[in-house]
Amino acid sequence: ITVILLIGLLTSAAYQAFRPPPPKICGTPGGPPVTAPRIKLRDGRHLAYKEHGLPKDVAKHKIVFVHGFTSCRLDPMIVTNEVIEELGVYVVTFDRPGYGESDPDPNRTPKSLALDIEELADGLGLGSRLAGAALIAPVINYWWPGFPADLCKEAYNLQLPQDQWALRVAHHAPWLTYWWNTQKLFPSSGVISRKRETMSRQDIELVSTYGGGHDLKVQKEATQQGEFESLHRDMMIGFGKWEFDPMDLENPFPNNEGSVHLWQGDDDKKVPVILQRYIAQKLPWIHYHELPGGGHVLHFVPGLIEGVLRALLRGGK
Repeated sequence: ITVILLIGLLTSAAYQAFRPPPPKICGTPGGPPVTAPRIKLRDGRHLAYKEHGLPKDVAKHKIVFVHGFTSCRLDPMIVTNEVIEELGVYVVTFDRPGYGESDPDPNRTPKSLALDIEELADGLGLGSRLAGAALIAPVINYWWPGFPADLCKEAYNLQLPQDQWALRVAHHAPWLTYWWNTQKLFPSSGVISRKRETMSRQDIELVSTYGGGHDLKVQKEATQQGEFESLHRDMMIGFGKWEFDPMDLENPFPNNEGSVHLWQGDDDKKVPVILQRYIAQKLPWIHYHELPGGGHVLHFVPGLIEGVLRALLRGGK
């Protein structure tokens, strides 16, 4: 009986360690307050957003800005008001599910996020036609089948050993992701803990110049409902098993009625440039822009967001 009881206690302790705590949902007892405007989605969830630039009823162009890892709708767009007015731009930023003040989505997938964006655009009356897309140092899944195995291995080995393990767990044992990134036995994700080795020289300079306290405020807001439904869920989805291979994507603008652009720094410590180059080679309809000496936080590079907007809205290279 003692042995059975001991096994039961150990099993219960292990279950509690592996099981993430419930999220502190905004607007519920014990959760953060709701301060941002939100729209209600098809499944009852709420998506928080923030509007920038010109009023949408007078703007020539309407842009939906999707924030990255550890960020939220408050992520700054480094661009002057003069440029915004010249280009006639309205921008809406929003909290992805589980981030900031948007409700978590335990069933989140790459496709569900696209549907969330579609509902946001419809709810705000932004129009029904996609005119273009711009990606800035997007994270890559090392298990996408379209990558050559030797190239993936080379890129994977460029990551810190602790990040290699964090990604292995997220891909092969997603149910362990919360435990792995909160336990103290082994080093967890260096990206989440912001280890200096995950940043390029340019990243360090830009964050110290333009990030500072605001950057920490953004991350605190981003994870206020808990890290599992924001950061850890991102890892499980981003590095999990996808339903499609991005290398099989076809040009969404075959008649040049729009364009897709991708910006990548060649010194990005988080996203190996060799994989981004391969994607650009496999999908030649993507306008690929590589920045010599560029790191990962390219949105802080002076003039870059202006260049992104001009390329996207005016067809520039």
